[in-house]
Amino acid sequence: MNTSAIKQQLHNYLDVADSKKLKAIYTMVEEDIMVSSTDYSSAFKAELDNRVNRYLNGDKMVTPDQMHKKLKAVRNKRK
Repeated sequence: MNTSAIKQQLHNYLDVADSKKLKAIYTMVEEDIMVSSTDYSSAFKAELDNRVNRYLNGDKMVTPDQMHKKLKAVRNKRK
């Protein structure tokens, strides 16, 4: 079974598992969850909120393809 299938099976199981089993599973992975969770600063969160609001209000955005072209041009100038 590949990783994607395992994840899907676990997601499905977690939806129907009883609380005793959920607590047991959580106990096994709790430390990993705490280590892998990212804590963003309030300044970073505010900047993300600002960007989302600008996007939602119709500000001009750059597509990934446009950004790739711009970055490629900058790199070529540095050579």
